[in-house]
Amino acid sequence: MTAQASLTPLLDRVQSPEDLKRLSRDQLPALAQELREEIVRVCSVGGLHLASSLGATDLIVALHYVLNSPRDRILFDVGHQAYAHKMLTGRRHLMPTVKKEGGLSGFTKVTESEHDAITVGHASTSLANALGMAMARDALGQDYKVAAVIGDGSLTGGMALAALNTIGDMNRRMLIVLNDNEMSISENVGAINKFMRGLQVQKWFQEGEGASKKAVEAVSKPLANLMSRAKSSTRHFFDPASVNPFAAMGVRYVGPVDGHNVQELVWLMERLVDLDGPTILHVVTTKGKGLSYAEADPISWHGPSKFDPATGEVVPSNAYSWSAAFGDAVTELARLDPRTFVITPAMREGSGLVEYSKVHPHRYLDVGIAEDVAVTTAAGMALQGLKPIVAIYSSFLQRAYDQVLHDVAIENLNVTFAIDRAGIVGADGATHNGVFDLSFLRSIPNVGIGLPRNAEELRGMLRTAQSQPGPFAIRYPRGTTERVPEGTWPDIAWGSWERLKPGDDVVLLAGGKALEYVLKAVGDLPNVGVVNARFVKPLDEVMLREVASRARAIVTVEDNTVMGGFGSAVLEALNTMNLRPTVRVLGIPDEFQEHATVDSVHARAGIDAPAIRTVMAELGVDVPLGV
Repeated sequence: MTAQASLTPLLDRVQSPEDLKRLSRDQLPALAQELREEIVRVCSVGGLHLASSLGATDLIVALHYVLNSPRDRILFDVGHQAYAHKMLTGRRHLMPTVKKEGGLSGFTKVTESEHDAITVGHASTSLANALGMAMARDALGQDYKVAAVIGDGSLTGGMALAALNTIGDMNRRMLIVLNDNEMSISENVGAINKFMRGLQVQKWFQEGEGASKKAVEAVSKPLANLMSRAKSSTRHFFDPASVNPFAAMGVRYVGPVDGHNVQELVWLMERLVDLDGPTILHVVTTKGKGLSYAEADPISWHGPSKFDPATGEVVPSNAYSWSAAFGDAVTELARLDPRTFVITPAMREGSGLVEYSKVHPHRYLDVGIAEDVAVTTAAGMALQGLKPIVAIYSSFLQRAYDQVLHDVAIENLNVTFAIDRAGIVGADGATHNGVFDLSFLRSIPNVGIGLPRNAEELRGMLRTAQSQPGPFAIRYPRGTTERVPEGTWPDIAWGSWERLKPGDDVVLLAGGKALEYVLKAVGDLPNVGVVNARFVKPLDEVMLREVASRARAIVTVEDNTVMGGFGSAVLEALNTMNLRPTVRVLGIPDEFQEHATVDSVHARAGIDAPAIRTVMAELGVDVPLGV
């Protein structure tokens, strides 16, 4: 029987960057295509970063062909576009384990591979990291190269622009590959995006593009000729009508070039990487490259669920997400109150705001990947009488802590924070787990914190937050909830708890996601009470005093770090009340949680139903097997 020929004969030969360099330049386009086909196959299992990885494949091949990783440092902003990088650095056989417990991270991770220069999951950090590495190189008298890959979407983050400003000032040798695909997850927004889109109509840009192409075609000509023509083509950089912001910051700019012409990229990178000072190579790519349906709709194919690679048919899901529940609620709320205004930092799809942005386009703002701007813009709106809602992921809110404190809380402004992906998120791992917001928000005066157990409570809390003065945070998990009818607006007094099960011997307090585990663990055990502790700030001190006066033991359960979270709040309150029941605090341990399923991480952390039953047994509760 004849052995079946491999579908990836070139990729089969590459186990490391050294193997890649043994290929001829003429073979690189075919290798890039094989990488894309492998990425599609791996991502078809669902939940992985498809479109961004397809778009960056050619430039990653070129970088590894020119540079010598791991000695040379290659940094990927966000890291979700780096699947080709993982495959070229000896991890191809592990790609089926991406985002699975014990497997590869969905991003780059220093402890995963010596080829991963930074651990990353958030945007706009690569340039500052690259500057630090270049300065360390020069300070230590070393000679490695530094290259950072950053998408145009990440340039909407102020940290990237601030880093560019310092990079131009420090003038250290580095290559910045600007991967311009007109996208982050949602469409890009802002003045930088408009500048990028408007480049093509500028005379100097058109001349520069022609000069670059001619120079690449004439590969026998010296680099000096290329740079001479580049200088000539940029004579309009400082024309007030067409200032190039990169040149204005002191960073050499080359481009645009085709980001899918791997041979052209190799030729340019070989010549640019050793130039003195910082250089931006502007490459234009297509997100979802090589996969027609992903190219046509890169937003939907950013991180699709399971699909058929041949047809693009996605396995359907009728699940109703918490994000959708928020989107439906706030769309209806904005009809009821014309002062409602929703702000998102580049997460329209993830935060369930697609419909809202269509129904209320004039009361919707996407500020790009700039969480600090989102919060302070909301403060300005609140100062002038609007009722802004900032829709933001828990782990992204960390990037705007100072703005919450300084710009919103000090003046007790009525800004509502709709905090999605609160608690353990699972497959995205340590960079995305939202397990710190209870702790850092609880420490800020004036901020109220609510944990809805379902979509109905979410609606009630939103309505309450919009009707009262002061800032409010409403946190809800990644996952699904039950759909509720339109017009559902329960009256929930902020700070009020709810008894769900009577019992005074041992009482369990929990809100949000953790309450699901508590109810499952307790079942119908006699004399074990359950309280829906749906507000962490303020606590329902009347009910807490009543519970603590009668209970032999209290167990608090939270999907948040135990350091300074809900359990800590309960202990502080009991101390003030001079009440001393036995208290067990269950939550996420004081360590970063690696990627796995949500249920697996919760079991490991000791807050799932079996773990809660174990604690109850330790407290003397008769817990039958199977409860």
